[in-house]
Amino acid sequence: MKLLKLQNLKLLWTLKPPNRTFHGHPRLLSSDVYSQYESIRQGKQEIPTYFNFASDVLDKWSEIEKAGKRPSNPAFWWVNGKGEEMKWSFEELGFLSRKVANVLTKECGLQKGDRLILILPRIPEWWLVKVACMRAGIVIIPGTSQLSAKDILYRLQASKAACIVTTDKLAPAVDSVASQCQLLKTKLMVSKGSREGWLNFTELYQNQSADHSCIKTKIQDPMMIFFTSGTTGSPKMTQHSQGSLGFRPLLSERYWLDLTPSQMIWNTADTGWILTSIASFFDPWVFGSCVFIHNLPQTDSEVILNTLCRFPIDALVGAPTLFRMLVQNDLSKHKFLSLKYCISGGEPLNPEVMEQWKSYTGLDIHEVYGQTEMIIDKNANILPPGQQGEIAIRSKPIRPLGFFSEYLDNPKKTAESERGDFYATGDRGTMDEEGYFQFIGRDDDIIISSGYRIGPFEVESALIEHPAVVETAVVSSPDPLRGEVVKAFVVLSPTFPSTDLKSLTRDLQDHVKKTTAPYKYPRKVNISEE
Repeated sequence: MKLLKLQNLKLLWTLKPPNRTFHGHPRLLSSDVYSQYESIRQGKQEIPTYFNFASDVLDKWSEIEKAGKRPSNPAFWWVNGKGEEMKWSFEELGFLSRKVANVLTKECGLQKGDRLILILPRIPEWWLVKVACMRAGIVIIPGTSQLSAKDILYRLQASKAACIVTTDKLAPAVDSVASQCQLLKTKLMVSKGSREGWLNFTELYQNQSADHSCIKTKIQDPMMIFFTSGTTGSPKMTQHSQGSLGFRPLLSERYWLDLTPSQMIWNTADTGWILTSIASFFDPWVFGSCVFIHNLPQTDSEVILNTLCRFPIDALVGAPTLFRMLVQNDLSKHKFLSLKYCISGGEPLNPEVMEQWKSYTGLDIHEVYGQTEMIIDKNANILPPGQQGEIAIRSKPIRPLGFFSEYLDNPKKTAESERGDFYATGDRGTMDEEGYFQFIGRDDDIIISSGYRIGPFEVESALIEHPAVVETAVVSSPDPLRGEVVKAFVVLSPTFPSTDLKSLTRDLQDHVKKTTAPYKYPRKVNISEE
């Protein structure tokens, strides 16, 4: 797998724009937002002290739009597959998100620096709340809708969140643990109905004024926190700033994404993952492109293929599992309307899947690896070309702007991740003579299944709570569709009857689904007696 060669931040300041961009598009007009930062990319101007993605990118595109200098296609286009759809221009996105910002500050009493947990499926409100938080300086903590009550409790307590926004489906799970979260001030529900103890997002939002002034934020101010699974222990909080997520695509050259304001991108990842923040929010909107979203309650290959045939989608982004699923269909029956670029990331994609996809569609699948990297050994020595080692990011003396700030409230984990002048990613790979990188896989026990990162400890902790289990170990197991799946080895208690192992296996799987997020359950279980 060939990876794009990326420059580190110091080099990026001095490099001239490449003569040929990744997708071969001509540069945009000088009036667009991205081009306005060319002098910073060339090192002629310093990075600004203050930056806010809502005011400095989205509102700027709104101004360009009003001046008639952007194509008339929407900035946001959402469909649910049942005939309903929603389209917003940048101006409409600004108007609506200012109303939501007033809901958060006036009705919920949130202030700059407060933390808000956002657990919503692929619905327009997710994007509105996210932009509104940026306008108000509120730190966003996304979560997948598959989180269990236990997962939500852990995130509320660890993050000290003052507010949670979710749907009526997850509201009961939140209520079951809210009494243990003393810092949780406000519960906001996106629903047509009502629930005791919850504010109704829809009602408050409809009645709010759109008069809101975007707060001034520094480029290093915290903007988002992601919970990431680790080899041991509970998920860790990784904090990102206005700069590391919002300003990063303005500073970067067009290596992984090179869209124009007249094009549209569809990323199928869950809203809880950072890929959605990158591919369905920051990066396409820097270029003034349209973000397309399908509600997609389940990952249905027929729905995805039909959507590509019906809508003018130029770029498709998804985990390798997406493409593994799609090639199992008869692709000759489908004629894509506008698709030109296919992008995969998160784990390696099988070469045979790439070949199958191209043979039917004529399109390459470009694999992305979003880090500035070097290959080092265990002692932080840079290795020669061709030798396998750990992919690392040079973090000293200059910490790359697109780099996460820290493992929040966990200085030990932050220190452990650093080796000499590098941040060790935990990924293994090689580099060839031309400076291209080949990603091989993880260097730890993290299981990446269908794009989901799963820590063995979380699954083991859930299994050990079952009365039948006295000992357990969880590992990765190869899978042709998902890449990897969770496999659990279980030792039964001598007091527990083991006559029906199939029934017990289902019971253990259901137990994990209820105890933690369902995507973490072991699809393979090996049971033995003590």
